[in-house]
This record gives sequence, C-alpha cells and structure tokens, in this order.
Amino acid sequence: MIPLSVSILTAVDNTTIKSTTTNKRPVDQLLLSAHNLTCIREERLLFDRLSIKINAGDIVQVEGPNGSGKTSLLRILAGLSQPFEGEVFFNNQLIHHAHEEFHQSLLYLGHLPGVKGEMSATENLSFNLALHGLTHNAVDIEKILTQVNLTGFEDSLASHLSAGQHRRISLARLYQSTAKIWILDEPFTAIDKQGVHALEQLFKAHIEQGGCVIFTSHQDLLTVAPEQIKTITLDYLDE
Repeated sequence: MIPLSVSILTAVDNTTIKSTTTNKRPVDQLLLSAHNLTCIREERLLFDRLSIKINAGDIVQVEGPNGSGKTSLLRILAGLSQPFEGEVFFNNQLIHHAHEEFHQSLLYLGHLPGVKGEMSATENLSFNLALHGLTHNAVDIEKILTQVNLTGFEDSLASHLSAGQHRRISLARLYQSTAKIWILDEPFTAIDKQGVHALEQLFKAHIEQGGCVIFTSHQDLLTVAPEQIKTITLDYLDE
C-alpha cells in the first residue's frame, strides 16, 4: 500500500486547507492557484490571506456554514469577482493576463441552474453548449439528456420541469466539456441519489483525464475516497 501524506497547506484565522494525496501522479501540473486572497463583502471580512494550489487530478471541496464565503471564493477563482487583496493564477499567469486561455479552460456552474423557462430541455442544453463553441450537429443532445436521466423530457418546457430536472439540464454541460477546470457551486442540490452517483463518476473520469474539480457542498462524496479530496473549510471570523 502506498503511504499517505497529509499536510496543512494554509491556515488562517477562518480557513483551513487540508490536502491528502497518494502520490499516484509522477508530476503534478499546477492548473490554478491563489495567493493571499482576502475577501470583504458588505463590510464583513469573509476570509483573509488564503492561498491555494490546485493541480491536475485534484478534487477540491469547499465547505463551511452559509455566509462563510464559499460562493465568493468560487467566483473569485473563476474570475467573476475581484478579491479585496490577493491574486489568482492560471498556469502560473495572472488570470487577467491569460484571459482567453483561462476561460477556454474553465467551466463554471453557479448555485442557480441558469435554465430558461421558455425553452425546452434540448434548447437549453444546445444554447449553453453553443456558448462554449459546440454546435447542435457536433454533439448528441439526446444522448447527453439520457445520461442525466431526462429521457422523455427533451421537448418539455423547462418551466414545466422540477428543480431537480433544472439542475440536471445544467449539469448536462459537463458531459461534453473540454474545459480542464470545473468550478461548481452546490452541484448536488435538488438531485437524487442516482444523480449524485452519476455526478461523482463524472468527477472521477474528469480528473483521470487531467482535469480538476472545485465544488461546494454540505455533503460528503459517497464514492470518492477521502484521501482523494482536498478540503477547504471556511468559518466565520471572530468579531
């Protein structure tokens, strides 16, 4: 058995990052990193001097109570929000210096599914894939919707579907994604055990192909060994 090594990468007042690795990869490729991030929202300090290194093959779970800064951290890592202080790097370049390459390598799914009620499941997926340069003719939309258990609902208006089905439409984008960096805010919300299992298998396939997954969730992964996961735990700063 390969011995495990556990180390604390960064510890600040309200943040702990724990990394457990099995040294399976001969060389770790650094995909995304952050240095000394400080985040203030509505005059409240959420986290301070947070540094992160995320390699190809990493699954990173961001956890903590509501309001501790989980979504804010994901948005900063995705380049959608600016930190009060600190910097984010992609392939050792500042993300705003490698803007085009970074966004080609990024798939961000927010807490809301981003589904348009006046469009069908097929139309929603086609629209979102087109935003990433994939045409309807280039992908098998019906097959993807089958993979997320939406068979029979392909032509149903999203406004007639449940919250869980909205989430499945959103997650369907992952099945054709060529982006290496997946940043997902509460991807398990409103999906059943079968959907959770399928998504975890997708995570594992993605990291085996050299990608990374960064996600928020209040629940532990069921089919991924704990030693395969890096955990960032946010908590409230003392007043």
